[in-house]
Parts: sequence; C-alpha cells; structure tokens
Amino acid sequence: MERFLAANGLRLEEVDLYLALTSQEGDILAGAGLKGDVLKCIAVSADAREAGLTAPLLSRLIREASLRGIHNLKLFTKPENEAVFSSFGFRLLAQAPLAILMENGGGLEAYCACLRAQRVRGTAGVVVMNANPLTLGHQYLVEQALRQVDHLFVIPVREDVSRFSYTERLTMLQTAFASQPRVTVLEGSAYQISSATFPTYFMKNFSDASVTQMQLDLDLFARHIAPALQVGMRFVGSEPSDPLTARYNDLMAEKLPGRGVGVTVIPRLARADVFVSASSVRNALDRGFFREASLLTPAVTHPYLLADLAGRALALELETPLKPGLVCPDAVGAHADMDFALMRKAIAALRPFWSRMVTADGPETLRQLGLEAEKAMMEATGGVNTHRGAIFALGLALFAAGRILQMHENEGVMQSCLGENAQTGIDKRLLMSEIQKTALSLDSQAVCRREGVKSAREMAEGGYAELFQDWLPYLSSLKVQGVSDAKEKAGRLQRVLLRIMSSLDDTCVIKRVGKERAQEVKREAAQMLQSESQERDGWNGRLQEMCDRYAREGISPGGAADMLSLTVFVDSITQ
Repeated sequence: MERFLAANGLRLEEVDLYLALTSQEGDILAGAGLKGDVLKCIAVSADAREAGLTAPLLSRLIREASLRGIHNLKLFTKPENEAVFSSFGFRLLAQAPLAILMENGGGLEAYCACLRAQRVRGTAGVVVMNANPLTLGHQYLVEQALRQVDHLFVIPVREDVSRFSYTERLTMLQTAFASQPRVTVLEGSAYQISSATFPTYFMKNFSDASVTQMQLDLDLFARHIAPALQVGMRFVGSEPSDPLTARYNDLMAEKLPGRGVGVTVIPRLARADVFVSASSVRNALDRGFFREASLLTPAVTHPYLLADLAGRALALELETPLKPGLVCPDAVGAHADMDFALMRKAIAALRPFWSRMVTADGPETLRQLGLEAEKAMMEATGGVNTHRGAIFALGLALFAAGRILQMHENEGVMQSCLGENAQTGIDKRLLMSEIQKTALSLDSQAVCRREGVKSAREMAEGGYAELFQDWLPYLSSLKVQGVSDAKEKAGRLQRVLLRIMSSLDDTCVIKRVGKERAQEVKREAAQMLQSESQERDGWNGRLQEMCDRYAREGISPGGAADMLSLTVFVDSITQ
C-alpha cells in the first residue's frame, strides 16, 4: 500500500479501512481508504487509469461507510478531479491551489442552517478555540474581543483527540460564559480545524503541516461559516512558541480580510513574564502539580483538572512495573480475568465521572455517581471489577476537594485553602477532615468488622489517617527535585506500594488467601523494603521473584493498589 501510494504521489495515513482492486498477480491497481467520515488515500495506478476502476471502488467504499452508519462523506482531492467526484454526488466545500475538499451529503448545509439561527443584531465576531483546557488566557481573549464587537461567538474545536474531551471542553466554555449575554458558545463541527479540514493541526509538527490544508480550512470558514453567522471579525491570540499555529494565524491575516472578514490578533496574556497557555497547564498536570495548573485556569476548569489528576493517578499505578500480584504493563499478576489493556479501558470509562463527583451537590448524589461509574466500568470490561475500590476512594477525595474549593472560591485564587506557605495545593488537614465528614454522611448499611480489620468504609470514615500520616510523607521523602527518569519514578511508586502493603489490612488479600497469609504478606512487604537499602543490586530480582510467587499463589493486594492511586492523587493536589 505504501509503495502504491508513493508511486502516485501520496503517503499512507491512518485509516479504519482500506480497499484495493488488484491484478491477478496481486499488484494494486486502485485503492481508497476510510477514516471516520473522510475518504482518503484514493489513487489509481498510471497504467489502469483508463479502465474505469474509480467507479466500482468508490461505490463499494461508500456502501461500506453506509453499513457503518456514515452517510455524509468528505474527501480531499486535486482540483482537476472535481468533475470525477461530482459525478458521484460530491460537491465542493472549499478549495486551495493544490487541493479541494468535497462532501456527498448535506452535513455542512445543516450546520450552517443552525448557525444562521444564531445570528444577532449589531457587529459580531468569532473565536475558534480548542480550550484544552480552558485557561485564563482564553478568558482574556474573549474579554478583549468583546471590546471590539457587540457580540462574540465562541466555537470549540470538536475533534476528540485532545487530552480533555470535546464534551468537557464545551461544558467548560458554556459554564464560563453562561452569565455573559454578549457571548454565545456554539457547538463545534467537523468544519473548523478538524481531521477533515486541518488534520495536521493535531500533529503539532510544522514539518508535517500542510499550507494547503490551512488554506482549505480558512476558505471553508470564509465561504460558509462566516456568512452563515454574519460575522465580520475573527479573533485569535498571538502565538509566541508554536510555529504551526503562528503560520495559521499569518495565513488567516493574509486570506480572510479580502473575503470580508477582518482578523485581530490579541497579545497573549502573561503572568510574571510567562505566557498563559493550555500546554503549560497540561505540563503541570503531567508533573502532578494541581496548584500550578489551577493558577493558570478559571474556577470552572478546576473540576476537570482534578478529574485529569485522578485519571493520572490510576494510570501511574497501572503503568508501574513489578507490582507483586497486580496487573502491570507486562504481567497480569494473580489475575486471569484482566490485563493491562482491559484496565486501561476501565480507566477511560471512568474519566467522565470524576469531574461530576467534584461538583456533586451532596453525598447522595456522589453515591449515585459512584454506582453509575461502576456500571460504566463493568460495561467497558465485560463485567470484570477492575476499580470498584478506587471509585469509592477517589470519589470521596474528589468530592472533598471540590467542597474545599467551593467554600473558598470567593476568597481569591485558592488562597484560603492553601497550605501554610501558600506554595502548596489544598491543605491536607482540610482534605482529611472533608473526606471523613463525607464518608460518615454516606447513607449505607452498618459496617461490621470482619476478622478484626478495618473495612474500606471504616478507613474512609477515619479520613484515611494512615495515608496522611504515613504513606503521603513517605512518598514525599522519596522524591528528588527535578527527577524525570521514568525508571526512578517507577521505583518510587514500587516502594510506596510496598509501604502500603506492609501496613494495610488488605481485604482483597484476606478474601483470597485468609488472614494468616495476609499477615505474612505484610511482613514480606516490610522485609522487601528493608532489603532494598541493603541489597540494591539484587533488589529488582528479589521483587520479580515476589511477583512470580504471588501470581502462583493467587495473592492480589488490590486494596493496596487502590490506596497507591489515592496516595498519588492526594499528593498531586496537596503538594
């Protein structure tokens, strides 16, 4: 396929399906691919272009798309091929010197009809933004734009390949500007900065970017979107660091004014000589710094920051290798019913619930969300319980963090809920207290102690005291400023897991192998930690032996894994 496409001046791109017509010798004569609702990689070999192969190939691909529920297809092609594809019902949407964009359904017309219904009196402008996530810089851009027009339309990028989902980004924008009557947040579409109009935008690599695709995106906007909304101005933020976006802004300023749409570039907001950007927020989240990310974002974004950090905590636990009895990237531990890929599916299924838990209006709503999250997890895993304990523990912590932020949202940017030196995140004592109060107020059946050990519910009612008094300080003691080595980070989490295993009465272990063996597991974890400082060279081998042995015995410290995720999450929002 790659050789065939290269011979026809194309490169193989990601597709869901690729169909080819071949000769008896197996040589590809014609081929076409489908990615979502976009036809791509369409080519006919030079010696077969008079054989009429395009018609049966396209007909078959259109039929395949229809079977997948896709009835509105788009395609890129060269301008000289417009007549060929017009004969198959495709019509021109946008054009550039080297390519055109076509569609065979009424998707764009339907979207433009929705836009026309949103028209306003007076001067109107538009901002197209990804808001991944919404930052103070995005808010500043909107505020500055409003000074120059009577009404502003904000269109979020719909393409769902960003860290924060389209639904999350749309909700952030709608919430942020709900009280501003001069701002309308519109639904995004496949007709602004999408894989259909501008696929290289998401690559963030200027060498892969195509000026032609930028021109197509801008032509479609000037030809259809701007007239539908009757907007005369498009606003963008300045781009000091990303060459791709900077080039797009330059082309916008070059192309749109001649089409009746003015372009205003608004200088990007800076804090302490540092530009506020969504990439800076994502970088802070990658490092587990809620405090840093929160200072660059409005309050409406904070629940989604917390949700992202909850997902990060689960992912870090899962990705840590050499965890005795637990699922790792290259081992299933003591589990025959789950593996790394299944656990990742479960984590993705839980993502939409975390932000809702932050903003839940009370413990009962939180409980209902927990049940919904559990149902979504089970559907994603085919009925395998991968994270029930984590849903309970992280849900409590998320709700408690949300309560704290809500209590102090009118007292400055998190100042009242910060640690003593105002350089840390949410105050640990406040968080522990809120978790305890929430757990105690949950309506459930009375908890009875089994075999003299605390249940998950009782640990929560104690505010996860051991986490705050032991596991969290231990994690902090292991940290080295500036360490970025993945192996070192993994080793840190391995040691925290062993620390938790050495002190936690893990009901998951007790249920599998009994209380007596569970006590031995605690002692073995403590001994393993002690041996780490004495036998560094052979420690990984000893840990591997422990992993193999627990896998054979069916020992799975799932409760410790949940507490590791919780510890990582609490660390990220309190440090």
